[in-house]
Amino acid sequence: MVSTPLIGISTYLEASVQWGVWDLPAAVLPAGYHHMIQSSGGLACLLPPDRTATAPDVVARLDGVVVAGGPDVEPSRYGATPHPRTGPPYQNRDRWELALIAAALTQGKPVLGVCRGMQLLNVALGGTLIQHLPDVVGHGGHSGPAGMFAQHLVKPVPGTLLAEVVPEETVVPTYHHQAVEHLGAGLMASAFASDGTVEAIEPQTKGPFVLGVQWHPEAGRDSRLFQALVKAARKHSGVTVS
Repeated sequence: MVSTPLIGISTYLEASVQWGVWDLPAAVLPAGYHHMIQSSGGLACLLPPDRTATAPDVVARLDGVVVAGGPDVEPSRYGATPHPRTGPPYQNRDRWELALIAAALTQGKPVLGVCRGMQLLNVALGGTLIQHLPDVVGHGGHSGPAGMFAQHLVKPVPGTLLAEVVPEETVVPTYHHQAVEHLGAGLMASAFASDGTVEAIEPQTKGPFVLGVQWHPEAGRDSRLFQALVKAARKHSGVTVS
């Protein structure tokens, strides 16, 4: 029997989270992420921000990495000054997730970046971001009201890794106001929205499973991206148990 791959998922680290009678600092993550990993045949492991020096050891113990959605990436990470609509920096999370991405790419571990995770993958490889997308596309259709996802069509680019997993135009849950501007080194766009927004990125050359998507697959019912990640992680681990 093939072993069950262990997938690490980055998390928020919030100063105040309430449950029961408690209101304390906590590492948190929407449950859709671990539900998708578990239902796709993987084991989910949450990765709260840590010292960047530990990232290679952490990734070495994993079979795959998900960099989750969340707050805006600090603009200084890609040589920009903050836009008035850019959110406050989360420096610990930026440092930690960039270190996870670097370690995963170095070790050839499968990576799935979701929303912020896709943007960080681009920044990690020298790319830049649009800080407030409505300024560019002229509408706010990439996010719904506070706390609610919008929906729009995404069109995969034929011949890409994304198109192998999701070959058809599909409606996706989305909530973001930033997006990829200039692509990082060695990356290409593998899906677009109808307004031209880059909706997925991946390496130009075939290799380990590395994919970033701008939408939130964990908030929908389509588990194909997580299934593909788990499959790639299982293949990478190459470990079997009786």
